[in-house]
Amino acid sequence: MGSVRRRRGASSLVLLCAMAVLTAPGLATGTAHAAPAVPGAPATPAAPGAPLPGPGGKSLEQVRKDIEELYRQAGAATDAYNLAEAETKAQSDKIVEIANLIVAGKERIATLKSRAGAAARAQYRSGGLPPGARLALSEDPNQFLDGADRLRQGEKAASDLLSELDRTQTDLQRYAEEASERWQKLETNRVKQEDSKKQIEEKIKAAEELESKLEAEEKARLIQLEQEAQYRAQTAWLSTGAMKDVNGKATDAGKHAVQFATAQMGKPYKWGAVGPDSFDCSGLTSQAWRAAGRGIPRTSQEQLRLLPKVALKDMRPGDLIIYFDDASHVGMYVGDGAMVHAPRPGRNVTLAGAGSMPIKAVVRPDA
Repeated sequence: MGSVRRRRGASSLVLLCAMAVLTAPGLATGTAHAAPAVPGAPATPAAPGAPLPGPGGKSLEQVRKDIEELYRQAGAATDAYNLAEAETKAQSDKIVEIANLIVAGKERIATLKSRAGAAARAQYRSGGLPPGARLALSEDPNQFLDGADRLRQGEKAASDLLSELDRTQTDLQRYAEEASERWQKLETNRVKQEDSKKQIEEKIKAAEELESKLEAEEKARLIQLEQEAQYRAQTAWLSTGAMKDVNGKATDAGKHAVQFATAQMGKPYKWGAVGPDSFDCSGLTSQAWRAAGRGIPRTSQEQLRLLPKVALKDMRPGDLIIYFDDASHVGMYVGDGAMVHAPRPGRNVTLAGAGSMPIKAVVRPDA
C-alpha cells in the first residue's frame, strides 16, 4: 500500500508539473488551451549569461544539451535494438515453422516410399510379364481385360505416387534453402542487436557520467533547465498557431489507449521495456494500443513507416506523435496540446507539451 501511495504521489507531482507547463483545462477532450507557464521558475532566476558551471568548465546549459543529445542517440539505438529484436523473433518463429514442415515432409516421403515398395512387390508377384504374353496365357480374356484395366489404374497410381514423391523432395530442398536464409538473417539481426546494445550502453554511460559529476544544486538546476527548454519549445510551437484548428475527438479505442498510457505515469523509463513496471517510448505507445485492442508496430520508426499519417490539424487523442528527423522518439497525444511519453533513462513516464520536441509526423493506429 505504501508503494502504491508513493507512486500515486509521484504521479500527482508529475501531473501538476506538466499542467503548469501546459495549463490545460482537460485531458483527451480536444478543447482550447492557454499559453503555458514556466514550471517551477525561481523568484530570482539565474542570469542566462551566468549559469552554474558544469563539468569541464562548460555551462550547465551546454551540459544539459550534451546529456540530451547522448540520450537521444541512445533512443535511436534503442529503436534499432527493438526492431532487430522483433525481426529476430520473427525469423526464429519462421525457422520453427520450416522445421515442422521438414519433419512432415520426411514423414510423407517415408509413407510414399512404403507405398511405392508395395506396388513394386505386387508387380513382382504378377511376374512382370508384358500384356501380350499375359493375354496369350490367360484362360479367360474377359478376366484379362478386367485385370488390364486394374493394371492401368495401378500404373497411374504409381506414376502419381512417384510425382508426389518428387514434389515432396523438391519441397524439402526448398525448405532447407529457406531455413538456411532465415538462419543467416537471424545471425544478422543478432549482430545488429549486439551493436545497438553496445551503442545504447555507451551513450547512457556517457550521459550518466556527465550527470554524476554535477553537485546536488546543479542537478536540481539541470532539471529546471530541462523544463524551461521544454517550455520555450512548447511556447514557440503554440505561437505558430499549430493548435488553432486541432479539436478532434478521441474514438473509444483512442480513449482506452490514452487511459492506459496515462495510468503508467510515474513508472521509470527503461530501454527495451514494454511494461508492466517500466517502458521505453515506443514500448509505452505499442502497449497502450494493445490494451485498446489494436496491435501496432513495436518501434517508433516502424510506427511511422506502417501507420497512416494524418495532418496535424486533424490530430485527435490517441494519435501518436513521432519526433526528430530519425523518428527516434514517440509520444501519445492526449488532448489540449499535451502528450504522454517515456522520456529517457533517469526519467519517468510523464505528460509534456506536444510541441516540446521537433515533430516529424503524426500517425493514427485506428484509422
